Amino acid sequence: MTDGGPPEPLDSASRSPFDGVVYQIYPRSFRDASGDGVGDLAGITAGLDHLAWLGVDAVWLSPIYRSPMKDFGYDVSDHCDIDPTFGSLSDLDDLIAAAHARGLEVWLDFVPNHTSDQHPWFQDAIGSRDAPKRDWYIWRDPAPDGGPPNNWIRHFREGAPAWTYEEATGQYYLHQFLPEQPDVNWANPELREAMLDVLRFWVARGVDGFRSDVIHMIGKAPELADDEPPYAGHPRAGHHHEPDAVAPHLRAIRDCLDEVPGTTMVGEVNLPDPTQVATYVGPDRLHLAFQFGLLYVPWEAAAWRDTIRTVQSAFEVVGVPPTWVLSNHDWERIRTRVGGEDGARTAAVLLFTLRGGPFLYMGDELGQADAEVPPERAVDPGGRDGCRAPLPWTADPDQRHGWAGDPWLPWPPDPAAHSAEAQRADSRSVLHLHRRLIALRRTHPSLRAGEMRLLDSHDEVIAYERGGVSDDGGGARGVSAPLVRVLVNLGEDDVEVADGRAWRVLLTSDLDAAAEREAFPGVVRGRQAVVLELADD
Repeated sequence: MTDGGPPEPLDSASRSPFDGVVYQIYPRSFRDASGDGVGDLAGITAGLDHLAWLGVDAVWLSPIYRSPMKDFGYDVSDHCDIDPTFGSLSDLDDLIAAAHARGLEVWLDFVPNHTSDQHPWFQDAIGSRDAPKRDWYIWRDPAPDGGPPNNWIRHFREGAPAWTYEEATGQYYLHQFLPEQPDVNWANPELREAMLDVLRFWVARGVDGFRSDVIHMIGKAPELADDEPPYAGHPRAGHHHEPDAVAPHLRAIRDCLDEVPGTTMVGEVNLPDPTQVATYVGPDRLHLAFQFGLLYVPWEAAAWRDTIRTVQSAFEVVGVPPTWVLSNHDWERIRTRVGGEDGARTAAVLLFTLRGGPFLYMGDELGQADAEVPPERAVDPGGRDGCRAPLPWTADPDQRHGWAGDPWLPWPPDPAAHSAEAQRADSRSVLHLHRRLIALRRTHPSLRAGEMRLLDSHDEVIAYERGGVSDDGGGARGVSAPLVRVLVNLGEDDVEVADGRAWRVLLTSDLDAAAEREAFPGVVRGRQAVVLELADD
């Protein structure tokens, strides 16, 4: 493939909600245009050409709403306005227009489980049991001993209760995160409609989709029973799955989104069992659901194979492809977890060739690792600063790597080499690998829509084929396409994987130009991934 221009974006008629590549932006760390050292909407707009060149289909912005920033935007004080940290509604309108002009969708982060304690809804609810919006939140009387109503604990402070006592009314309110993030009550019809109106507000402004934060938590069993062992006192206590309670809310959300066809939502369903995650998708539920299996597994071929097999099986039951995530704003970056660039390259090949929807976290396309953040610069209550380090745009440190101001967090390791400028100048860089993979996924029917079959192979090799039922790029099913085989060697040694058939090389993780389009020699090198096409198809 030449470097002459970006791959053609998929038009709305040919791209289902499951076909595109979504690029996650953590706005504070993407690009600063104002000079205050914090990324902003104008900076995102300035970086859209990078994303269009990369070839992604949609950009998802982590929260940009008005917020006291106790949890960096996941404590929303006004769902329908922009925090001045990032700009204004007008800046978002400009971003949406610029993105659409480049064939990019814009998705926002929807935070349905809780608000800020500074939100007007909560300010109305406190102080009186008869307040109009009292039931928009979850209140309970103290336990018989005068303590919290149940034994649930919260995030961000080990062992702390998920309840805060309000002296004025003698009741506790529930917050499964910070005390400044009270949980809302989706069982209240008025609250639910108000949350749906938030979605309608943004869709009317041109927003194309949403990522929904911890959506599995909005359906709470009315009795709010104690967590039993082994979950009592566990960091996930109180976050257990309540399928009967959440189902009607998912239907209401889907009905709301379907008011404007083509509006997509992916839900953060942080449950360990992919069969439970899969229950969140379907015609009367969400379009997509995150499953985070690849974030948790060790960098071992057997563990990755087992996770891929389990996830694929779970989503086949519901007839919707899974999503795949290697990094995000809450987790160590893939390069940090696998210990180097070769591993990150092979993981990228997996991300874009597995059956399902890839979500790419900003900076992974540059081979970025987590920053080392000294204690005096740590700001996140959950200790997630390292993966939120600023994205370097240029190689020159004297020009702050393309930022208008000194960034709010330290740079990731070796920011010059992992800047967008340096990576784009190197035709075999991690950035060019991502661009090539995205283009290959878009243009090859077997990778876009083909079935997937895991293969038996060497212990250190993850091997699978894509093909069978596929489409023609216009939605027609059953069109044949050349069979694709993917071989990912996680080990250090070269492995022979010849099977007697004639394969040609479409791409290697190290972008070996001499190997591409040539006959595959039957050996995959250590820490290398190859994408092959059956030559006689």
